[in-house]
Amino acid sequence: MKVSKEVMAEHKEQIIAAAARRYRERGFDGISVADLMQEVGLTHGGFYRHFSSKDELIALSVLRAVSETIIEWRKIADDAKGDRFGAVVHYYLSLRHHDHRETGCLAAALGCELSRLPSPVKEAVTEGERQIIDFLRGIAPGKTKALRRKQAIVAFASMVGGMTLARMTSDGELRQEILKDVAHALSSSVSATV
Repeated sequence: MKVSKEVMAEHKEQIIAAAARRYRERGFDGISVADLMQEVGLTHGGFYRHFSSKDELIALSVLRAVSETIIEWRKIADDAKGDRFGAVVHYYLSLRHHDHRETGCLAAALGCELSRLPSPVKEAVTEGERQIIDFLRGIAPGKTKALRRKQAIVAFASMVGGMTLARMTSDGELRQEILKDVAHALSSSVSATV
């Protein structure tokens, strides 16, 4: 049975959305293409009607995850009363984000794995990093564009590092201490440079 272009496009979007979520939750090797296809109600054999390779799906899912993150951060920043940058930092370094890697930041969920991907996929990762840094620069305090960009890069690296360390520990108190102290340090360092 022939499927319309609209249905094909819808199926492709469903696969990308499922992959963006499951890869963050389980890692790139934690879920198979067959399992992803089954999750969206399609057959494994249909995968190659949508994608040339698993790497293409990974690249598209990376960009989807980044897009979802920026949409979420934009809501947090827009709802903030006052310090938009600080609101995003505190949201990121929260137990809610910690506990829901499947909907959270790609870099904190898959950082080491992302560094080992082949070049075409790394291009998508790099584009995602640029988008995140640009978003954070847009809400960062600072008198110059260069200072705001520096704040964005340092904050993003610190946020990812803090979340990664928090997720590595089995000690709940240490986890909360890491999240709280990194958020506080970021807030303090940003306000000191304004």
